Amino acid sequence: MPRAPSTEQRFRALVSGETTGLRATLIRALLSLASFGYGLAIRLRNAFYDWRVSRVNPSELPVVSLGNLTTGGTGKTPLAAFLARWFRDRHVRVCFLSRGYGAGDSALNDEALVLERLCPDVPHLQNPDRVASARIAREELASQLLILDDGFQHRRLARNLDLVLIDALNPWGYGHLLPRGLLREPRSSLRRADLALITRADLITPDELSRLRTEITRLAPHLPIAEVALVADQLVNWSGQAAPPSLGPRVGAVSAIGNPESFRRTLQNLGITAPVVREFPDHHRYTRDDVRDLCDWARRERLDAVCTTRKDLVKLQLDDLGGVPLWCIDQRVELRAGADHLAALLTPLLAQIPPEAADEPDDET
Repeated sequence: MPRAPSTEQRFRALVSGETTGLRATLIRALLSLASFGYGLAIRLRNAFYDWRVSRVNPSELPVVSLGNLTTGGTGKTPLAAFLARWFRDRHVRVCFLSRGYGAGDSALNDEALVLERLCPDVPHLQNPDRVASARIAREELASQLLILDDGFQHRRLARNLDLVLIDALNPWGYGHLLPRGLLREPRSSLRRADLALITRADLITPDELSRLRTEITRLAPHLPIAEVALVADQLVNWSGQAAPPSLGPRVGAVSAIGNPESFRRTLQNLGITAPVVREFPDHHRYTRDDVRDLCDWARRERLDAVCTTRKDLVKLQLDDLGGVPLWCIDQRVELRAGADHLAALLTPLLAQIPPEAADEPDDET
């Protein structure tokens, strides 16, 4: 029996216009009214910060903010790891700061669990009060630079750079502010950014990419643009083993992410064109019942293998589902365009690291 769509799936179908009919039209009209009020509140809040009515708290350490205009996944986690490694390679001690949305009993949410695995030498402070976290990072962790995850709308903490990620597959959140669409604030807010990073640029056509770049330039004429591909190098399991060249004819796909379409397209690029799909809401915490249900599903569907995302694997922490091998996509960040723009923004921050505070290079180097 087909699994009923989740609340999140029904919501996306509604706001995207996929759901039709009189009832859906009326609901969208009501959501548009709510979006109008939300938009007024967001514009007023941003104006307070622009006019210095609301306090922007300075940081004694350089701060690089990674954020977006929309809800849902835009590839921030692999970009955060990429930035952290860029600074670590230059002997700078880095700390991640995030709100910690969706954290469970482990006190770490799925993004933090992934970053812990990708960057084990970079501490991660999760606290809605990022100003307090910045103080702790400096005073207790001896950090030299802060990466503010999902920080574009968090304006209480001053930052040196605002890097805004725009998902090529759904750049403008269906064209409406929350709750009618997925936009957290108006597209004109891009003018606050220092760099626009188009993520998953490899998953759209060159014409679509050109139109998106033109739209970004129209909204923020002087904003530099970079293009990012999240390249799937291989499939690995929880134990770190690589998948064999062929997974078999019947492959399942399990995900609980903000942009499941990106996962499906990545699987297609790996040659997995018709997976048996199971989707959960974004940030879903897998329970024992969920795992038992997934094991039954994998056996019932006679699957040869199951693929998932790294964000899901760090929560499942399994090598198989009921004897069916479980693999996650191991992605790396590849700058397809604009690498010079990013380097030009990051490099000056190195001069703001006190020499006595930076890590000393190894003797061999």
